[in-house]
Amino acid sequence: MPYDLKRFQKAEALHFITFSCYGRLPLLDAPEPKNTFEAILELTRARHQARVYAYVLMPEHVHLLINEPSSILLAQFLKAVKQIASRKLGSQHEKFWQERYFDRNIHGESARSEVIRYIHRNPVKRGLVASPGDYRWSSFNHYATGIPGVIEIESEWMARLRGPLIAIGPR
Repeated sequence: MPYDLKRFQKAEALHFITFSCYGRLPLLDAPEPKNTFEAILELTRARHQARVYAYVLMPEHVHLLINEPSSILLAQFLKAVKQIASRKLGSQHEKFWQERYFDRNIHGESARSEVIRYIHRNPVKRGLVASPGDYRWSSFNHYATGIPGVIEIESEWMARLRGPLIAIGPR
């Protein structure tokens, strides 16, 4: 990965993030590390009021479609997630995560939908399951059913649960 990579943060865009386990080892292959990582991501998401639009936990990498948290830079958010996960999951390994991550800004509904489809189809493409609904560690089932999972997903389902926004301003 190039070291002169430019990141466009605070650009009011969604970010398609990919980060990998150290050496692309399948450190998230078993259910327990994936369950632990989901819990860590949700706690960090809630603490920093981030919005996760889609995710999938693969055996050796993670895909996220996420906004820019208002309280910290996205890079700081990811660093927090990875550090907490490293402490809880990395006791047998010198390093748990690759240092760098891939980040692409996503603009527009069409691009957002395309990335969400890509994220949800990743386990099928890799041959882990026959259908996205068969894979437990992604946001697909929330989109298909509206049932909340471990990680709160920013979706039409959640918007309906929150109810209408009330405009506050001069009369």
